[in-house]
Amino acid sequence: MFQTTRRRLALWYTGVTAILLLVFASGFYLYVRGTLIERVDDTLSHVVEVVQRSLVVEASNADLSPLDSPFIVNLEASFGDPPDAVDDDRIDLEWFSAEGDLLWSTLSEVLEVPIRLGYRGETVEIADDYLLRQLTQRVMLNGNVLGYLRVSHPWFEVTKPARQLFIDLSLGTSLLVGLVAMTGWFLSGLAIEPIQDSYQHLKQFTADASHELRNPIALIQTNVQVALADPELEMPEQRQQLEVIERLTQRLGRLVDDLLFLARQDSGMLEIDYQPCPLDAVLMEVVEDQRALATSKGVHLHLHLEETGAETVPSEEPFSVIGDYDQLVRLFTNLVSNGIQYTPAEGRVRVTLKQSLRQGIPYLKAMVEDEGLGIPAEAIPHVFDRFYRADPARQRSLIPATQQPVSSGKVMGTGLGLAIAQAICHNHQGQMSVSSRLQQGTLFTVTLPQQLSRKIDVKSAPSEEINQLP
Repeated sequence: MFQTTRRRLALWYTGVTAILLLVFASGFYLYVRGTLIERVDDTLSHVVEVVQRSLVVEASNADLSPLDSPFIVNLEASFGDPPDAVDDDRIDLEWFSAEGDLLWSTLSEVLEVPIRLGYRGETVEIADDYLLRQLTQRVMLNGNVLGYLRVSHPWFEVTKPARQLFIDLSLGTSLLVGLVAMTGWFLSGLAIEPIQDSYQHLKQFTADASHELRNPIALIQTNVQVALADPELEMPEQRQQLEVIERLTQRLGRLVDDLLFLARQDSGMLEIDYQPCPLDAVLMEVVEDQRALATSKGVHLHLHLEETGAETVPSEEPFSVIGDYDQLVRLFTNLVSNGIQYTPAEGRVRVTLKQSLRQGIPYLKAMVEDEGLGIPAEAIPHVFDRFYRADPARQRSLIPATQQPVSSGKVMGTGLGLAIAQAICHNHQGQMSVSSRLQQGTLFTVTLPQQLSRKIDVKSAPSEEINQLP
């Protein structure tokens, strides 16, 4: 239980820190990338300004139409001859006529990119994985268009440092998350240590108190029984009072026994004797012991053993499991007595045992079905909680007093019977489920493997972790 809580604390601490680091790294990456793009655009704008100031403009001597510009740009004087080779990381220039025709370029190949004017650069793809950042501006003189100047810069000036920054941030963030995870695990251990110590002391106190209460309760019950057996006791009032005391001490004794069992279960002091155990004999003994109670309430109690089918594994002992005989008797006694207690007169409680296969592994499935009033759907997740009926606020919120389910086992008794049954089931690597319909009844299903997948150490596998066993 505490290891699970520690893992959750460490995971939450690591998760929150990882999200914060991811947000910081993403923001830093976007900021640096935007800064690189802005720097490239500023460079392109500066180049455009320099080239515009260096243009040599002459008057045109040709016959001009009314729409033609009276000025022309002397390309040789302004730009010179195009270079034979251009470095990959330099800025390239292109000069277009007023009609959009390419007249001069530093590029070795003509770019099939239309002229797009803008005050900010744009990224264009020239070839596979080769991008350029371009800025195009119209050049005018006295209201006349002289041409269009386009400046290009290789995009890897941005992508290369941005990619390296991304790699560095990813590695750094991963390393920090790993360090945070280790730190979180260490700090959560320190935080949970005093709670774990307090919990261990509380469990030890519960076990010791339960153990110490058994003797005085047994002594009170013995003295009451001796008093009731006294032939000189003739006053009906005194006999009635002693009978009430006897019933209360019996109930208190059962409560102490249940508390002691759960305390030993939680603290790992529960001794379990795993031996080959005939589950059919267990159910026969339970049914025989509970038959008197069923008869007194007018409830019909039946036991049905289904014969081994073709889909199961044949065996000399088809209903044998590896487990503790006494604990299994206690498990099914709780379930059967629970069904009898909350089944109305002339109702039935059926106990069925059969073999089944799950992924090639033989299991025994024991079902205890009653014909009580059933359990509301909202109460089913809580039927295995300890002292479920002892929390009046929760009980009233889930089950109205006028609609208390008879077969839930939570109206009377200590409220520990089903919790003990589930703990014993988990100790045997089994599973327990419950299904119910109002006004129709409740079905408890216990599935136990015929062979344990591994030896269980109850001390190292408390009830919260045994629940995860196959």
